[in-house]
Amino acid sequence: QVQLVESGGGLVQAGASLRLSCAGSSLSFSLYNMGWFRQAPGKEREFVAAISRNGGNTLYADAVKGRFIISRDNTKDTLDLQMNNLKPEDTAVYYCAADRSLIPFGVRLKSRSTYSYWGQGTQVTVSS
Repeated sequence: QVQLVESGGGLVQAGASLRLSCAGSSLSFSLYNMGWFRQAPGKEREFVAAISRNGGNTLYADAVKGRFIISRDNTKDTLDLQMNNLKPEDTAVYYCAADRSLIPFGVRLKSRSTYSYWGQGTQVTVSS
């Protein structure tokens, strides 16, 4: 059974940094495009960042571009999200997701419906 487990969330002040990690198991990790999404209270889950199977291509939401960095280590089956200069509006539950389709990496990775597997999420709270 495929499992994605996020870690690294917490409570920080505005301007601080956090690094989220997602560990995958029971999947051929390197065959999956991977993504990060987030969901704030009362809002829909939204795209944050995505990375291609070999890590060579990335996509970011405009709201995080220049502050967040997505990366992966296929030797360890892990996905990371380095979050810098955090803002109160970044407060949300952050989810990692895996896309098992074989369609080339592209803007469709911004859509929740593209992803087949999801983690349980990790809470990030940024105080002002």
